[in-house]
Amino acid sequence: MHSSKLPSTKQLRYFVALAEHGHFGRAAEASFVSQSAFSNAIRELETLLDAQLVDRTNRNVTITALGQQIAVQARLCLQDVQTLVEMAAGQHIPLTGELRLGVIPTIAPFILPKTLPRLRRAYPKLKLFLTEDQTQRIVERMMDGELDVLLLALPWPVRGVDELPLFRDRFCLAYRQGTPRVDPENYRFSRLDADSVLLLEDGHCLRDHALAACKIRNTQKLRSFAASSLLTLVEMVDADLGISFLPEMASGSALLKNTRVKLKPLEDSSYRTIGLAWRKGSRRVEEFELLGRFFSENR
Repeated sequence: MHSSKLPSTKQLRYFVALAEHGHFGRAAEASFVSQSAFSNAIRELETLLDAQLVDRTNRNVTITALGQQIAVQARLCLQDVQTLVEMAAGQHIPLTGELRLGVIPTIAPFILPKTLPRLRRAYPKLKLFLTEDQTQRIVERMMDGELDVLLLALPWPVRGVDELPLFRDRFCLAYRQGTPRVDPENYRFSRLDADSVLLLEDGHCLRDHALAACKIRNTQKLRSFAASSLLTLVEMVDADLGISFLPEMASGSALLKNTRVKLKPLEDSSYRTIGLAWRKGSRRVEEFELLGRFFSENR
């Protein structure tokens, strides 16, 4: 590579599009350019970097291992350029422009319906793009530069990330009204029968946090069948297939509407911490802190 010549933002933008679409035609269409011009730009980038970024031997486009790394860095470079442009245009007012927020499914349905309308009224120039997925996946997408900040349950051990705890969300005993499985007023985990506790399946951080916060050590109490979603979990509790532990923010939500599922808060030490997380070194820390205060005050 010639040290005096660097890739253009156009080349980086095209290559990121190719990595996302995995197809020259679709990527060119998304970039509003002809396929021939698009292909030429990708070849010029490879020549400039003196590296093969794309494997063209197959009918489908395959990004090489090096190309995957370049795509991640290209996204971050383009974000920095966008920040520079917004600052120069006087648009560096907090919470304006694009913000890509990742949120986990055990938070999104309880907080977002209430806070998003207020957020839009308070910051009308904010263009918020939402991605809802399990913690591991949104963390990976953030580290790849696809997301700016995450709303999730802490702690979640990952390197290269700054965290901002916002508030505690207590766990509640979730049971069907009138169930013989548990006396909610005199609840003791040790009194539960075997195979009586329902939880989400592996991969959902709510499962891990519930196990830790509710001090669940006797796995014989857990049912081997785990729910794939909160909706499924609530339906199983409503059918009296077992009891469970849900976050207090679920109280009064649409998830429990038209069910016989009741929630009773557990002791103060049984909680998860809700917070924000972003890549270390981000230039938008002040914005993220402002967003965190907004979520805390409007939940």
